[in-house]
Amino acid sequence: MTRHLLWLILLGLFILQGSIVVWLIPSAWQSSVHVTPHFTLVFILFIGLFHHRHSALIYGLLFGLLHDFNYYGAMLGVYSFGMGLTGYLAGLAQRRQPNLIFYNLLIIGVGLLLFEFIDYGINHLFKLIDIELKFALTHYMLPSVLFNLLFALICYVPIRKLLEGKRIVPANTED
Repeated sequence: MTRHLLWLILLGLFILQGSIVVWLIPSAWQSSVHVTPHFTLVFILFIGLFHHRHSALIYGLLFGLLHDFNYYGAMLGVYSFGMGLTGYLAGLAQRRQPNLIFYNLLIIGVGLLLFEFIDYGINHLFKLIDIELKFALTHYMLPSVLFNLLFALICYVPIRKLLEGKRIVPANTED
């Protein structure tokens, strides 16, 4: 049942971030900075933190590829690679650390920023964009990271209860 629920939540967030949230962001924000909602990535990072890093890798690869097909189109695999890698690294960073809200939100923030750098780096490498890093960081990356961190903070407690309640960890086993 857990897998079906995770699929449904991720699919709902995928549809939500592409349809409704674009209308909710004020147009005054969009004139000076560009905010991109990455709610599926935030949930994938939560899966890496509270469920399992391999699950986050699989969900990241699949929903990243779905995002590449649906929205991006110029080059397939950028979002798939970025979401899978950051979900896996979030789960890897959480393995031996205390489970505190500040630390978890720090991991999510670093994961979102890493995803933005991967997206920028691959697109700049293949000359799909011609924007300098300083401008991209201040007008695209940081506003998107802050907006998605706000979403992560709002949804932290329900997602943590959902994912930790469904996790069954055998005693005396490590990854």
